[in-house]
Amino acid sequence: MVILDNHISVPGWCCSGRDGNGFFGDEYFNPEQWLEGLAKMATLFNNTQNVVGMSLRNELRGHGQDVTTWYKQVYMQEGAERVHAANPHVLTILSGLNFDNDLSFLGSRPVSLTYNGKLVFELHWYKFSDGNAWAYGNPNRVCRNVVNRLKSRALFLLSQGWPLFVSEFGIDETGSNENDNRYSECLFGLMAKLDLDWAVWGLQGSYYLRQGKADVDEPFGVLSFDWSGVRNQTFLQRLQAIQHPLQGTSIYDAAIPKHKKL
Repeated sequence: MVILDNHISVPGWCCSGRDGNGFFGDEYFNPEQWLEGLAKMATLFNNTQNVVGMSLRNELRGHGQDVTTWYKQVYMQEGAERVHAANPHVLTILSGLNFDNDLSFLGSRPVSLTYNGKLVFELHWYKFSDGNAWAYGNPNRVCRNVVNRLKSRALFLLSQGWPLFVSEFGIDETGSNENDNRYSECLFGLMAKLDLDWAVWGLQGSYYLRQGKADVDEPFGVLSFDWSGVRNQTFLQRLQAIQHPLQGTSIYDAAIPKHKKL
């Protein structure tokens, strides 16, 4: 399966709250150009069966972000409508605020679209999404507190019948980062319990060029530096454990109202 992701407007390393790519109206984020681009990409891949979804914009962020603008008809909702009009077959995937860590505003104000049955919300969750929480205290208590915050930020959407896609997570796969290791135990437990769909960041083991430097290693990469094998076999096994549905289709069918199922 392929999901198209509108990442940033200017080529470069992503992301910063001050890079001009973060929110509608920023220096490099022209909403009209963005809408036009979404429609063109949706049209280009119409009837391409393995392209199953389009993520409208990666990690909305920055000093200009606000909920009112997110809901404005010419922004996220209009983006979804443009994609649907150009390609009615793909899922439309919507990001929240604060680097896609916050969808809490949807609890009191649902998205209003002319279609249903193919809207998905996405969440990004890394160790650093929780600040310094994993550096201190009992990991079990930290996990409980973090998951409670996630419930108010995003997980509540599941109880409302909406699909939630963890479209980015990852760890330092060298195994040397203890806080990443603590976070990952909580992450994999929650992913298995809720049977969440996910995408890991990233596959690449290294870069020809990153931020002006050549041959840079990527410790978060699933592949080794030379791309010849797997960097961390244990991590791959953990991914495989949550790769297939754990609850079964009957439980899924009972949990999701028919008018909101994919």
